[in-house]
Amino acid sequence: MAEIKKSMRVGMYYNNNDVRVEEMPVPKIGPGELLVKVLASGICGTDVLEWYRIKKAPIVLGHEIAGEIVAAGDGVREFTTGDRVHVSHHIPCNTCRYCLRGHHTACETLHTTNFDPGGFAEYLRVPALNADRGTFVLPPEMSFDEGTFIEPLGCIVRGQRVAGLSAGQSVLILGSGISGLLHLMLARASGAGRILTTDINEHRLALARDLGADAAIRAVDDVPAQVRDLNGGRPVDLAIVCTGALPAFQQALESVDRGGTVLFFASTNPGVELPVQVDKLWRNSIRLMPSYGSAPLDSTVAIELIRSGRVPVMKLVTDRFGLDKIAQGFRLVAQSDNSLKVIIEPHRS
Repeated sequence: MAEIKKSMRVGMYYNNNDVRVEEMPVPKIGPGELLVKVLASGICGTDVLEWYRIKKAPIVLGHEIAGEIVAAGDGVREFTTGDRVHVSHHIPCNTCRYCLRGHHTACETLHTTNFDPGGFAEYLRVPALNADRGTFVLPPEMSFDEGTFIEPLGCIVRGQRVAGLSAGQSVLILGSGISGLLHLMLARASGAGRILTTDINEHRLALARDLGADAAIRAVDDVPAQVRDLNGGRPVDLAIVCTGALPAFQQALESVDRGGTVLFFASTNPGVELPVQVDKLWRNSIRLMPSYGSAPLDSTVAIELIRSGRVPVMKLVTDRFGLDKIAQGFRLVAQSDNSLKVIIEPHRS
């Protein structure tokens, strides 16, 4: 601890257009806790979901992190200083009725755990529970930048698992941002059949084709009709909604085959209602399935997918900034233009 500064820089979020570099004390750790030097932290699409974040502002955000342990509290046995790690911010208890039924992301503990203060900081304190079941040592061949994808890819892993994606199934991914492209890459690695994507951004549609989409559709066109044309005259087995735009949810419902599934991976703004034809779902055995977050098992799978190169996540990195340019990074992600994964490196000069 002698070499660690008493104060540190953080990126303090006020709103999407106001993220300031401020100073705050380096967190002190207690028994069972870890102090991690943050070396890479990805900006997630939910970080710029302003209606979701503004109510807690000012706040230090950032949950897609990788770094190095610089101090360990009393009682820590599994980790030591110098370990290169990824730390999960939300951790389930593994003992409540939700966890025991496999619904880890509905666990109350998961919704109340976090690290201190957030990933857009030079250092963070890892509470004992997170250290115990949410800290993962990075494989030697994995970079810190790759480590920032463990959390988002873990969410993708969980989503496709609960949706029951199996080899050979046709898939429609609505929205070709970072989550949509990760879904594309994992579905391709998992042996899915025909994979179609949509977006309103031509650059992202082109990238989706480069990453393995069989076809990329302009979201403003008649998506259900194009899906049938491109999928041998049939709707798809699985439609994955990766954008909060209400038309995408409606397109998904109209593009899924009998016996198929619509995965709500994204959420609309609060209070938005989605009209569904219940009789159509009933008669055609269509399943609607939401997916939020991830659990430790999903992170473990994500680590192996990245380590093995089966999901080459670095193809999605478009920008890297030091903490002094975090405001620029937030603007790029919020604008949803040609940037995809923006990584903040807090100790970068």
